[in-house]
Amino acid sequence: MRKFVTLVLCAALIASTFCGCGGANETPNGEVYVYNWGEYIDPETIEMFEEETGIKVIYDEFQTNEEMYPKVSAGATNYDLICPSDYMIQKMIDNDMLAELNWDNLPNAKANIGAQYYEQSLAFDPDNKYSVPYCWGTVGILYNTTMVDEPVTSWSILWDEQYKDNILMQSSVRDLFMIGLKMKGFSMNSTDVEELEAAKQLLIEQKPLVQAYVVDQVRDKMIGGEAALGVIYSGEAIYTQRENPDLEYVIPEEGTNVWIDSWVIPKNAANKENAEKFIDFMCRADIALMNFDYITYSTPNDAAKALIEDDDIRNSSIAFPDLSQYDGLETFSYMGEEADTLYNNLYKEVMSN
Repeated sequence: MRKFVTLVLCAALIASTFCGCGGANETPNGEVYVYNWGEYIDPETIEMFEEETGIKVIYDEFQTNEEMYPKVSAGATNYDLICPSDYMIQKMIDNDMLAELNWDNLPNAKANIGAQYYEQSLAFDPDNKYSVPYCWGTVGILYNTTMVDEPVTSWSILWDEQYKDNILMQSSVRDLFMIGLKMKGFSMNSTDVEELEAAKQLLIEQKPLVQAYVVDQVRDKMIGGEAALGVIYSGEAIYTQRENPDLEYVIPEEGTNVWIDSWVIPKNAANKENAEKFIDFMCRADIALMNFDYITYSTPNDAAKALIEDDDIRNSSIAFPDLSQYDGLETFSYMGEEADTLYNNLYKEVMSN
């Protein structure tokens, strides 16, 4: 999805994680099994947690919510802590897969995470019982100013024939259909068959113009000047601008997805208290800042944001946009198995045409 996955994630960390973790002297305070997006945490923060707590971290990665969910639901590995996205958290709550958090064990989470992010989380986690926000952001258009002359304000530019073979679209089902639905003026959480069919047809019409449907590759292709326009997540946009100053990011006027990825604890977690210690450690201001610097995805940690020394980053309209300035912003909702099947089937039709 929006996190790029490296072939090797800190080989030393992985080696230390998976080797020799059974000795009592090496794990004086037990273990915690963490399942997170690829390249979505500063490895040094894991080492610091282990050193400070004596808890061994067994760390695994996934690339999409849809890859994560069946593995967790099947119980193939009993993870203690997972970091899904908003709509997937709602699905896990609906299916009674998550444990309620003990907020007495989460003082940093209570003190440092901005109230607005807990308010946004109510859309998928009523009463904030199950999740602690970790990262957030938007989906928008990244464009190369040396290849695109006119102002980029609308999703409609992705249907402009002058950019044929220079457009990168997301291969994520929900993100792709979000664009089609927004172009038609519909909610990105629509379950109306006629609205979804209209979005599907629009995406099929666009297909001859698209260079590729990608996830992580949009970052490197845009940095390398291989495309003029690409749909991208805001955190990736920050990284690409560091590498190529000709790139600009916009939130289209029709609206877009404002997402949150949050920590949750599965109901069958064997090490719930250790998982809560891990969450609270990651909510410490200095640790949250380290993770923000490393992954470039917006932090909901107000205390960490206050520690950012670079004024341009702290005031960045990409990293920390004033969402009140935009219309049509929504958070993905889980709409049930029937809707999932409908979306997946329509996506296959787009890809097969």
